[in-house]
Amino acid sequence: MSAAARAARRAWAEPGRERDLAVQALKAALAAWVAWAVAGWWLRAPVAFVAPWVAVVLVESTVYRSIAHGLQQLGAIAAGTVAATAVGLLLHDTVAAMAVVLPLAMLLGQWRRLGSQGIYAATGALFVLTNGTVSAMTSAARLGEALFGAAVGIAVNALVRPPLYLRDTEAVLRDATEEAHDILRDVADGLAAGRWDAEEAGAWHERALRLHRLVGQARSTVEWSRESLRGNLRRRRTGAAPLPERGYDDALVVLDYAAVHTAGVTRTVLEAAAEDRSAPRPHSGLARRYAEFLCRTARALRLYSHSRFGDACEDELREAVRDLRGTLAELRRDLVRSTTDDPDEVATYGTLLAQAHRLSDRLLASAT
Repeated sequence: MSAAARAARRAWAEPGRERDLAVQALKAALAAWVAWAVAGWWLRAPVAFVAPWVAVVLVESTVYRSIAHGLQQLGAIAAGTVAATAVGLLLHDTVAAMAVVLPLAMLLGQWRRLGSQGIYAATGALFVLTNGTVSAMTSAARLGEALFGAAVGIAVNALVRPPLYLRDTEAVLRDATEEAHDILRDVADGLAAGRWDAEEAGAWHERALRLHRLVGQARSTVEWSRESLRGNLRRRRTGAAPLPERGYDDALVVLDYAAVHTAGVTRTVLEAAAEDRSAPRPHSGLARRYAEFLCRTARALRLYSHSRFGDACEDELREAVRDLRGTLAELRRDLVRSTTDDPDEVATYGTLLAQAHRLSDRLLASAT
């Protein structure tokens, strides 16, 4: 109850996810009410319940999704309804008709072109077979009600405050970049100070694994925002511009590399910090050198975020990436001098160096 109260306060106080959810819920209720008022109360259609049922589920999170799912759902309902009507009229037995139609409807529901709406083929068939006497007239009315309900649901979603999800995109990308920066700085501080605490290293690795989920959320947010602009009339009123293809896509690629690099580094540190470790710990000089590289990497990531989603700092970013490459070259020379014939040591240093190369190459490509 307290969580619901906090969500209600946030929805009332400022734009955000909570307000979007509340608006979509009210719109779905409005669509169902309009569909029932017309089909059930005014026209007194024989199967009027189909109209609000279809309308309420088609008030989707984006206008484009309402239209796409509406077409898929109508196709699935029509296929299930026609099949059930034909078999029901032929067999004149509900149980036998179900045994024949439902397996076919469920298989049809797996058709890729119907997407997530394929289940409505079986639902449409069940409505035909379990709602009294099967007749072509009732099935035709059912299809008409489904078409009307879909039109109402799509119209309400498209005309009444159609959803836009642009405000969160840059914030999510910045948050993911800042988290990568913070993790790398914390690991760098620990390596520079010679701390090899297994519990602390485990916390770093947990944060690095969560960073993968943040990057996934950022990718989903970008795709969601782009989809919300398609077929959206509110876009013209608000002047919302399409998301820049290169900037956001490039940011996602950089974040992917940063997440992989961070997880690799923290995993290597965690294995080296374990009491029963199999991986050797780098000596103090090499650890400090790698800490310096991580600090420069964290700074380059922050500057990259600012250059894409904040103040223009392209020159600073290019200089930071050049410094990063120079530090990497020195680190490579130190690793070559420090490596012995121990296979475990070679594997540890090789992992650190490979991850460092990949991320610095990606940042260099993005900065030029």
